[in-house]
Amino acid sequence: MEKKQANEFIKKYSAILCERDAIDNELYTKYEVKRGLRDISGKGVLVGLTEISEIISYIIEDGDLVPCEGKLYYRGINVENIVNGFLEENRFGFEETCFLLLFGHLPDKTEIGMFTALIEENTVLPENFIRDTIMNAASSDMMNSLAKSVLTLYAYDDNPDDISIENVLKQSIKLISQFPLLAVYGYQAYAHYYDHKSLIIHTPQSGLSIAENILYMLRPDSGYTKLEAQILDLSLVLHAEHGGGNNSTFTTHVVTSSHTDTYSSVVASLGSLKGPRHGGANVKVVQMFRDIKEKVSDWNNDDEINAYLEKLLNKEGFDRSGLIYGMGHAVYSLSDPRALIFRQFVERLASEKGRDDEYKLYSKVEILAKQMIGEKRRIYKGVSANVDFYSGFVYSMLDLPVEIFTPLFAVARIAGWSAHRIEELVNNGKIIRPAYKSVTKVQSYVPMNKRQ
Repeated sequence: MEKKQANEFIKKYSAILCERDAIDNELYTKYEVKRGLRDISGKGVLVGLTEISEIISYIIEDGDLVPCEGKLYYRGINVENIVNGFLEENRFGFEETCFLLLFGHLPDKTEIGMFTALIEENTVLPENFIRDTIMNAASSDMMNSLAKSVLTLYAYDDNPDDISIENVLKQSIKLISQFPLLAVYGYQAYAHYYDHKSLIIHTPQSGLSIAENILYMLRPDSGYTKLEAQILDLSLVLHAEHGGGNNSTFTTHVVTSSHTDTYSSVVASLGSLKGPRHGGANVKVVQMFRDIKEKVSDWNNDDEINAYLEKLLNKEGFDRSGLIYGMGHAVYSLSDPRALIFRQFVERLASEKGRDDEYKLYSKVEILAKQMIGEKRRIYKGVSANVDFYSGFVYSMLDLPVEIFTPLFAVARIAGWSAHRIEELVNNGKIIRPAYKSVTKVQSYVPMNKRQ
């Protein structure tokens, strides 16, 4: 078949599928389908139990759900207190957070010393892995590059299919240690082959935190300020875990329940995280603001900003999705605690980087978008800025390439995925298999010579 014929075939049957596979929305109501595993109020369908983290977005008063300021707990500890704790002691917090998520308690000095030594010991890739895997057939998408690398690590594991807790913990610690290298080197390969930049591979340095090593390996001169490293570390902490119900972590539970290997489970979760409705959202925020800065001539003019936002909601602006990226969350209503924590440091970094005007624009859009969405859309709960609203701006101020934004999310979230995978295996529940009701009409088989 010629290419033109093949394209026409695909185009024709794509249109047929769009019509044929469209299920009447009324059927979802008729059969009380919990689309997205959420009910009409937004409350998630209870499908499991976890001790790893908790999200609070509402309280119950007289049997009704009442939106409240969002709270996030890691192993029962308010993440705000975790952040304040290591910042007050002028320490980096991501390694401590990984320990907490994996083992359920805050480490003492001996435990954190042993754990960071174990992380450092595993911050190395197999011999020739960079050349043979990362540099070979470099991907134009960093998440796909990361997934390819993780799957290839299976081949270097002496016991990859052993799902005993001891072995899975060993694999998890190794992946937490290796993810920064896979992400950074994947980007370096991309920059070399697609942007024709010089290929620079820096070896991670002993004694540096994970956040420091990311900046050290990523930048040509390996330079960074203390504030830059602290804010990247903070970002990793805030992205490390977010309950068992987020799309990628639920994927971890689903795939783990089949008793597949660790590498396959992680790659499935990476595929989920890649989507612009999940981990890829911060990239969309940055792209949207680039468009705002081009289309809005006066960044201090509320009317001009409102006109732009209205076009977004009417599917007339940016990518015509009808979304204001970074606003709203599937669970949080009045506030996303991660965004509130982030915002405290965004202004400091913007001042250091000479980007105060952009910070003010972000702040204006946050306020105006919240008001407009409340007026234009039927919202069953409040709407507020989520963590993606500010994380993309932070990464851009750190001069991180946009291609690595979502991989950095994965560098953080591998800690949460690992904890949830172990929890699923420990509890040894049934394979996860929700029900789908068929609403198709029964048809008779028609012999080939009688088909029209």
